[in-house]
Amino acid sequence: MAAEQTSKTIEAYPMKGGDGVHSYTNNSSYQGRVNNAAKRLITEAVEEILDIENFASSNTFRIADLGCSVGPNTFFAVQNIIEAVQFKYQCQGLDSQLPEFQVLFNDHTSNDFNTLFSSLPLDRKYYATGVPGSFYGRLFPKGSLHFVHSSYTNHWLSRVPKPVVDKSSPAWNKGRIHYTSAKDEVIKAYEAQYVEGMEYYLHARAQEVVPGGLVALIVSGCPNGIHHSQTTQNITSGLLGSCLMDMAKKGIVSEEKVDSFNIPMYYMSPQELEAAVDRNGYFSIERMEDLPPIQEIITSTIPKSQRVVSHMRATLDGLIKTHFGDAILDELFDSLSKKIEEGMPMIISGRTINFFALLRRKAMD
Repeated sequence: MAAEQTSKTIEAYPMKGGDGVHSYTNNSSYQGRVNNAAKRLITEAVEEILDIENFASSNTFRIADLGCSVGPNTFFAVQNIIEAVQFKYQCQGLDSQLPEFQVLFNDHTSNDFNTLFSSLPLDRKYYATGVPGSFYGRLFPKGSLHFVHSSYTNHWLSRVPKPVVDKSSPAWNKGRIHYTSAKDEVIKAYEAQYVEGMEYYLHARAQEVVPGGLVALIVSGCPNGIHHSQTTQNITSGLLGSCLMDMAKKGIVSEEKVDSFNIPMYYMSPQELEAAVDRNGYFSIERMEDLPPIQEIITSTIPKSQRVVSHMRATLDGLIKTHFGDAILDELFDSLSKKIEEGMPMIISGRTINFFALLRRKAMD
């Protein structure tokens, strides 16, 4: 099967673990607000689309959160799903048939599951299980999941596109670390890697989700019709790349080391996701819409540039450390903070969206 075959090529770069100052736990409030913006849509999905009669024979309702990281956002997300399902059973007079809930928290094997499970809510009404592995391959038994949730994960590719680090390839991405403002061959290489990854992703989910089951995706993406270089995410990635090139010019890192480093992220558009679902054929798109812009909540006197950098460091720490070592991290992100401060007008003018997609598993083999 295609999904199983890709497992050998997966690259894993989990979020910064622990609960320290640079940890994902303490630098993921933005993603939490995005999840909160989608809360109503997920509640409505359960209320209007989830057919619980299909699952009447099952005593356990299984929810998987793919790319759960270390919390606390994952806990809020699954609790919302559980409350919506419980309410639907009650509204249909099925209190006596209310199932038990099992939540399967998935992330890469190197994810900090210790931090995740040490912070599990004490009053949870579900059985918690950790499932290590890449969501680009099969993770669960056939037909075992009723609801799949994944937030801010699908922009991560399964690996860096091979052509962009191949010196003999027209897509060699010399002097850049992403497809931001890169030549067409680089962009096409990233696009091709995205297409391949989503094929694996949807193929695996089609095997795991029961007919009538739901897959809710919250995606950090690119608006339809907007060039990749105009998105906020890619503008900041370009600034990070310029910081690394500055360090290469100073001899702190080698230029060859920078040339061989690329960020394995691709920000899909809603149209691209729709095309991937159509190619797969096992899901119907029940709902797809942009989420409202996230209003920043200022709770400290820390400059905005530093808050942006803190988020990026929590996300990219493992990726950068693996390639360059940890000795450059403080200087690199200090430099990035200055560049972001100087380039804030350009960043603010960037185009970006968070969008919600609800897929329903078709009743077919």
